Amino acid sequence: MGTKTIGLRDDVYERLKARKRDEESFTELVDRLLEDSDPDWREGFGTLPEAEGAELDAIVSDSRTRLSDGLSERQNEALELLSDEDHEDDDPKTA
Repeated sequence: MGTKTIGLRDDVYERLKARKRDEESFTELVDRLLEDSDPDWREGFGTLPEAEGAELDAIVSDSRTRLSDGLSERQNEALELLSDEDHEDDDPKTA
């Protein structure tokens, strides 16, 4: 496997060096730190109390309904405007 050289500010290097274990290389240190900072996203599931989870579910559901209703309403208004414009073009009095 190849290697890469990276540049670090002195203060960042000192912070990394302070976290490095005695027999650990900098590559191993960075690898360990990256593993520690990439938690499993599934670990947080089930951490909300039942009441808070139900409340959050209701809020999300209400928000989705309002968004969907709003989108449908705007789409219908746009279709009506387009339909009115099409009918005006067909009217010989306005042509």
